[in-house]
Amino acid sequence: MALQKKFQKCEKDKKESIKHMENKAKISIQDLNLYYGDFHALKGINMELPEKEISAFIGPSGCGKSTLLKSINRMNDLVEGCKITGQLRLDEENIYGDMDVNLLRKRVGMVFQKPNPFPMSVYDNIAYGPRTHGVHSKAQLDEIVETSLRQAAIWDEVKDRLKKSALGLSGGQQQRLCIARALAVKPEVLLMDEPTSALDPISTSKIEDLVIELKKDFTIIMVTHNMQQAVRVSDKTAFFLLGEVIEYGETEQIFSMPKEKKTEDYITGRFG
Repeated sequence: MALQKKFQKCEKDKKESIKHMENKAKISIQDLNLYYGDFHALKGINMELPEKEISAFIGPSGCGKSTLLKSINRMNDLVEGCKITGQLRLDEENIYGDMDVNLLRKRVGMVFQKPNPFPMSVYDNIAYGPRTHGVHSKAQLDEIVETSLRQAAIWDEVKDRLKKSALGLSGGQQQRLCIARALAVKPEVLLMDEPTSALDPISTSKIEDLVIELKKDFTIIMVTHNMQQAVRVSDKTAFFLLGEVIEYGETEQIFSMPKEKKTEDYITGRFG
């Protein structure tokens, strides 16, 4: 009996160690502080965001969720007076070191709150990124366009209108097109800033199903105001308040047994 228990424990430890190896940190954040001029927007952030999982950032408006999201592909570089200290690493390489910003944004794609297709055809929206990175063969572009639209679960809806303007699509279709556009340059990480807040419930459900499907191949970090959405789709959740991460852990634990009183107050609707 003792031997059986020992064997079971070994098997359990082996599984956990395999899971740990599989879910190594794709992005490591160490003591990150971000300032807009004199305003201290992010305060001492420490997080390990695992590979091929969905991490959700929740919290009230203006608490630093989107600011941190945009730091991961250096979109805050465009903001005047923005200063960052600490470390933000992608696969152990410092994003704010010598990393080429264009290469970084190829590896870390972004999908915004409101669908923002370019005023061009569906095909050209998807081919835009690969062309900028030097892909000009029509056969290659055709393949990228089809693969990306299939990955974004919208190929069947648009395959007969590839040459028509993307602006003619519905809001939900436009957002999936924007996801396909982000996927076309083969990123490793997909940042999503409230990707369903401008959409109806049916489109929201389609995007959520899609996101769960995409985590097989991509690391996904999503800002959401919708706590039910975080519960439905994410593996890990971080609760932000006034520029700090109050609590970060497995989504199930955060929503069923939060360790911090402030987290509990927020998820039970006492503020926010």
